[in-house]
Amino acid sequence: MKRFNKIMIGALLLTLALSQAHAGIVVIVSAQRSAPALSLEQISRIFQGKSNLMTPVDLPRSSRIRHDFYSKVIALDEAQVMAEWARLVFTGKVQAPKQFASGAEVVEAVAADPTLIGYVDSSFVNMTVKVIYTVK
Repeated sequence: MKRFNKIMIGALLLTLALSQAHAGIVVIVSAQRSAPALSLEQISRIFQGKSNLMTPVDLPRSSRIRHDFYSKVIALDEAQVMAEWARLVFTGKVQAPKQFASGAEVVEAVAADPTLIGYVDSSFVNMTVKVIYTVK
């Protein structure tokens, strides 16, 4: 019986881990924001510093979610994105996106400020934010 319980617990943990691994990336804004949805092009421009419609926030450079987001939404690799932001910051046009350590912190920041836009694993979404785009 103990062996069966251990096997069942292991299977449950594996199922949970796999479901987390298959969760998607979503772009979020505050649930307080009443503005219309943004297009993929607008989201891309915001995260490249080419639009001031909203203020982007980021995950750490080491994040797999960040890597996937930039490669799928902006179609640039991390080095290209960082180079573009460095150029914009150097010219004084913008400030680089603030980085948060986790998806939970991104959700908390975005929920508290309707001017922010972020991206997270969909498992972090709650009632304080709304999804405006699902990364495919």
